[in-house]
Amino acid sequence: MVDVGEKQPTQRLAVASGAIFMRRETLDIIQSGSAKKGDVLGVARIASIQATKQTSNLIPLCHPIGLTSVAVDFEVDEENISIKCNVRAETMGKTGVEMEALTGVSIALLTIYDMCKAVDRGMQVRDIRLVEKQGGKSGHWQPSSN
Repeated sequence: MVDVGEKQPTQRLAVASGAIFMRRETLDIIQSGSAKKGDVLGVARIASIQATKQTSNLIPLCHPIGLTSVAVDFEVDEENISIKCNVRAETMGKTGVEMEALTGVSIALLTIYDMCKAVDRGMQVRDIRLVEKQGGKSGHWQPSSN
């Protein structure tokens, strides 16, 4: 692991996003709340938050971080028959929370897949990426194009 012992704690934030694409029937089941495994987006939200807190156990050289806030939002895209997930993670610490936000998005989308795979094994998880980072020595970062 990288030594962060000499760094000063700062407020840090990371936002990540990704999407899962599916058949219309699958999206209808999710929106109607009729999935056999229950409330798909509710369970995916909890799975995402749990995953952010476990990131250092999943990624070998990732520092354990005390998160101060995690927000998980879903946006249904009717036109593209998909659900976008955004995760915002925050901490006051010596290292960033990018991996936590990215892990949260990944697990949220994989949870949607798991809960709906009986109806649609062809779902596709795509475009997982960091969309914003604040804090630390490098300051504020956003990609030049999303």
